[in-house]
Amino acid sequence: MAIERSHQAFLIAGTDTNAGKTVLTTVLAAYWQRYYPHSRLGIMKPIQSGEGDREWYQHYFSLDQSPEEMNPLYFQAPLAPPIAAMREGRSIDLAKAWQVYNQLCQQKDLLLVESLGGLGSPITFELTVADWARDWQLPTLLVVPVQLGAIAHTVANVALARQAKVPLVGIVLNCREEDVESAIADYTPIDLIQSLTQIPVLGILPPIADFTDTDKLTQIASNLDLERLWG
Repeated sequence: MAIERSHQAFLIAGTDTNAGKTVLTTVLAAYWQRYYPHSRLGIMKPIQSGEGDREWYQHYFSLDQSPEEMNPLYFQAPLAPPIAAMREGRSIDLAKAWQVYNQLCQQKDLLLVESLGGLGSPITFELTVADWARDWQLPTLLVVPVQLGAIAHTVANVALARQAKVPLVGIVLNCREEDVESAIADYTPIDLIQSLTQIPVLGILPPIADFTDTDKLTQIASNLDLERLWG
């Protein structure tokens, strides 16, 4: 069921690289376009190193955005941004990304901002993703891959978020195994995650074989606790 709401922006962060940030962003965007076809959806990847996310969003979604609005800072090498920028003899102009973000906030009803790496990943030689989320005052969703070691990574990322005063909205588990219930019981029991972090788990992303199946994507999004997210 569609949820009535006003303009908002969210940061989709993860516990690490390949946690499932792009998967969650895609699922939420597909849901939004299904139930709010006449509203204004925006997707932003402020910083990207190497090909991947911006190309995916440009191919998958029809958005009224230029490539520069979707990804204002791009570096060729798939490395941490300060290292990738140094290799190209460039600086990381966060003011440029901030300007684009503010413009999109004025233009869009919902803006999904995809992070990079984990909350402790460096953006510059002085700032991490957690610092950036705090400075932009972005309500943040934390994506946790269902795998061995995920509990410790989740606790560490939540602790960093609290230290940096990042407004964490909730956790979404990303399961790549077909036996979802068994994998979660083994690697990321929801009660244990919530007890250790005091952050609600908003739902689970199951394995997705076909990202062109928008019915499946919207159903997955509908199974998340969107009332807590957008209510």
